[in-house]
Amino acid sequence: MSEFSVDGEPVRFVEGQTVAAALVATGRVAWRTTRTGRRPRGVFCGIGVCFDCLVAVDGVPGQRACLVPARAGMAVTTGEGDDD
Repeated sequence: MSEFSVDGEPVRFVEGQTVAAALVATGRVAWRTTRTGRRPRGVFCGIGVCFDCLVAVDGVPGQRACLVPARAGMAVTTGEGDDD
């Protein structure tokens, strides 16, 4: 198994998983909140159509976690109140 970090914490993944799949496999189903109401969001559609699973990957914001292949050493940051 390999690892990447999410908000500085290690997350293990298996080859072929997306960032969202790795997060869900660890029991984390929400990783950002909406600006209005601070409602939790995570993976919803799982195919890149919606924008509920947004994260920043290696400093690039607005990445859909369900589409980004997990890669060893990548740095993922989640957002609070981030609807971008």
